[in-house]
Amino acid sequence: MSLPEIVGRERWRAAREELRRKERAVERARAALAAERRRLPMAEVADAYVFEGGDGKATLLDLFGDRAQLVVHHFMFAPDQEAGCPCCAVFLDQIGPLAHLRARDTAFAAVSLAPFIRLLPFKARMGWTVPWYSSGESDFNRDFEATVDRDGAPVERPGLSCFLRDGDRIFHTYSVYDDALDGIGALSGLLDLTALGPLPSGGDRLRLHDEYDEYDEYDH
Repeated sequence: MSLPEIVGRERWRAAREELRRKERAVERARAALAAERRRLPMAEVADAYVFEGGDGKATLLDLFGDRAQLVVHHFMFAPDQEAGCPCCAVFLDQIGPLAHLRARDTAFAAVSLAPFIRLLPFKARMGWTVPWYSSGESDFNRDFEATVDRDGAPVERPGLSCFLRDGDRIFHTYSVYDDALDGIGALSGLLDLTALGPLPSGGDRLRLHDEYDEYDEYDH
């Protein structure tokens, strides 16, 4: 392995400051892009869709709970597999307590093609408590491009889709797939994808995850 050059402290500081100027430019560009993303038009979702979860059948509206937003993780897990995609599993490992998202009026759920009875043992093995649903009996994966046709055959791909509700009306605001997921997973990265936007500046209103007003078994 090739290691970085060894230099004195002053030279390191000068190099670090030069790199920091470039990082600030990227951060400003990223913030501008996130603002543009929040201005994207949204499309109403006409189909109620039906999923299978821990409490039986659920519609897309049910996945929101009482939150205004929903982030869906398109987790690759085919109906004939015994275990889910390792890359998707690593992504889901990063999510952490959902209390931080819920405090910002945002729900989160994983959705896979595999029957729910196959999801359960893998979920237990991984020690996850996030809501996880099977979409195998609906067109959800295809409609939101988590399943696409390549060379005449259906292929799954990992992704995130964001939704906003207005009463009982649901709107699709954003989706991202494949390698574009790299670097997303932390709270701020997920919220940056949503229509309502990022964390407040300075981390105002951040709490320990068990100190929010609402806390349940999905939050730890």
